[in-house]
Formats: sequence, structure tokens, C-alpha cells
Amino acid sequence: MANAPRRDRPASVRLALVMVGLPARGKTHIARRVMRYLSWLGYRTRVFNVGNYRRERVGSQMSHTFFDPTNPEGRAARAEVAMAALADMLAWFANGGEVGIYDATNSTRERRALVADRCRAQGLQVVFVESICEDETVIASNIRQTKLHMPDYVGMDPEQAVADFRARIAQYEKVYETVEEDEGSFVKLIDVGRKLVASRVDGFLPSRLVFFLMNIHTIPRPIYLSRHGESEYNVAHRIGGDSPLSPQGRRFAQNLGRYVEGEVGEGEIRIWTSTLRRTIETARPLGRGTVEWRALDEIDAGDCDGMTYDEIRAAMPKEFEARSGDKFDYRYPRGESYRDVIRRLEPVIVELERERSPVLIIAHQAILRALYAYLMDKPPRDCPHLSVPLHTLVKLTPQTYGVMEERFELGPEPDRAEAPT
Repeated sequence: MANAPRRDRPASVRLALVMVGLPARGKTHIARRVMRYLSWLGYRTRVFNVGNYRRERVGSQMSHTFFDPTNPEGRAARAEVAMAALADMLAWFANGGEVGIYDATNSTRERRALVADRCRAQGLQVVFVESICEDETVIASNIRQTKLHMPDYVGMDPEQAVADFRARIAQYEKVYETVEEDEGSFVKLIDVGRKLVASRVDGFLPSRLVFFLMNIHTIPRPIYLSRHGESEYNVAHRIGGDSPLSPQGRRFAQNLGRYVEGEVGEGEIRIWTSTLRRTIETARPLGRGTVEWRALDEIDAGDCDGMTYDEIRAAMPKEFEARSGDKFDYRYPRGESYRDVIRRLEPVIVELERERSPVLIIAHQAILRALYAYLMDKPPRDCPHLSVPLHTLVKLTPQTYGVMEERFELGPEPDRAEAPT
């Protein structure tokens, strides 16, 4: 079948990632990044955050004494919500889940053994992901930027909240035990990516995750997405090709250059383009070095390259109908599907996660739809329907619990309205 989706992953995945670490070590941040990455690749992934269970079932504004390991009531309540979250995760696996992320401190060998035994009894592969950080600057920043905005500290004086949260950390430190070799597979992230240690990590997906975790960091920087300026093929409503910019497209390139100069000035920014003429021409007025990625080339339209959609409807009605029915998995004859595009963009994603400077990506509609879906945590199947218009710059600023989006219409208006895609 020409349009059957290809798979670049094992047919059966059942992986439990068990987070480990003291509070304010970035566990939830890591868990959310991993979930976004795996969901974008098509794995059914979900985070089970024990802190959320505790806030829902016990209450949010609990003093640090609640977390004292010698407090029998607090200890029993915390164990109860931890087991409730674990039970929900195991039930989710039983209903077709593929990667469950159990997000909690899991600070003792005893607790980790209990979690791992229950997971393995259900046939799950278990990998511990431990975040270790002794950098006081990072810890203090994490407390101020994220923890003070938790429901636990709503309405509380910031200094009192900081003191209470540090006292909470001290309660966990009393019993904290790092993951050891005899506990099974683990990955340790030390000082937010300064060092990574992996032990007994086997299999396709866990090995892939180790590479991903090696490249993530928490340094905030904006990511800019822009389609190339209007091309001569855009004016003619033709897909694919390697046409130059139209007069309107060249004017947009000048506008983009002025915007970036005003936004960045003498600062550093990475500029990535595809290898196609229209993106390279769009980047030229910026007057900065660029990196050309073949992985950023537009979706391959195969036998339909250079055609309009009206021509495809007339000459290939079955292909036109198949594409209308499922734009995500539809593959152009001898070309690509959106699913294929996501697979070839994975190296770009990993490099984007690794990059610490602002990045401007000048590419094509299908490519930017896929990248936008990743950055905004949208389901992959939404890709063909996401709005990425010509002559509009999308600025995305990753934050701890989401991404701030801004859009700037830089003009001029394209010569002709775009054809439906």
C-alpha cells in the first residue's frame, strides 16, 4: 500500500521512567521535556506527577513538617498518594500506554524497589532517571522561578515561602539515597546536563532517550520560526520546486532582516535554513552566517512536485482524495508524508534542544508546522492543520511549564492568497 505509514520504532513499547531526585532539581521539567519529545515521535506518553496527586487529595498548602520522615501522619498520607499515582499509571499501561513517567522524589531505595517491582510485575521495562544538582545558584533559581508559583505557596510572603521550601528539601535530605548499580537501569543527570551517567540502559528507545537527555538544558532563549518569503511558485500556487523569491518575497526578506537587527542587535543568534533557494535568499539580508540543513527541506511532493492542487485533482483524483482523507499519513507518490517529515526532523530537534543561543529557523510550511507542533506540545496529527502563514515571524520562548508565543506580521502582503494546503 503506497500510503501505509512506515514505522521507525519497535512495534511494542512498554517503558516506565521513574524520576528520582531531591526537590528543586528539575525532575518535573525533565519529565515534561521527555514527554513532549516522545509524544511528537508518536509514542503514547504520559506523566504521573505525585505532587499533583498530593495537592488534589490532601491539600496544597502543607508546611514542611508534613514532609518530615518522622511525621507518621504525613508519611502515611504521602505514601497513599504515591501509590494512587502508581496504580493509575499501571492502569493506563493496561489500556495501551507505551511510556509512563512516574514523577516523584522516590528518594529511598525502599520506595524505588516497591515502584520497580510493581512495574516489572506488569511486564514493564524500568529505567530510573535521577537528577542530581549541588550547584546552589541553579537550586536557588529553580526555587524562585518555579516553586514559589506552586499552589503550595499562593498568597505567602516570598521570603517565607523560600524558607519553607528549603526546610522541605532538608526533610527529604534526611533520608535521600542515590540510585546504585544494583537497583537496575538508570540515567543520572548531574548539574543540569554538565555530566550524564548511564548504567545498564538497553534497548532502542531507552538508548534514544539517553542521547536526548545528553542534550537538554534549562537556559531560556527564544526560538524564531519563519517561512521563506513568497516564492514564484507560491504566486503560481505550485508545490515543491526550487523557485526564487517573488518581488514581495524579497521585500519580506528585507523586513525580516531589519526586525532581527532590531531584536538582536550585536547579540548572537543562530540562523538555520533549508538547502533550497527560497530560504537561502530570505536569509541573505540578515548579513549573518547561516547553517543549511537538508533535513529542513520542504516535504517531498514526489511525482506531484511542481503541480498545483487543481492539476493533481484532475490528473490524479485518487491521490487527491487520499490526501484529503488523511493529510498526516498520506505520502505523495515517490515522495513523503508528514510522518516521514517528523522522522527526518529528529536530529534538528536534538540540536535545537542543545543550542543555548537564540535560533531563527527559516524553512517551509510543512517543516515549520512539525517544529511548531513539537515546541508547543501539539499532537503530531495536528501538523497538517497548523497555521504558519507567509510573511509572519513566530517567536517562541520556552519556559519551565510551557512556551510563550508571539506572532509578528512583517509584511508585505503576498501577491496572491495561498491555495488550500
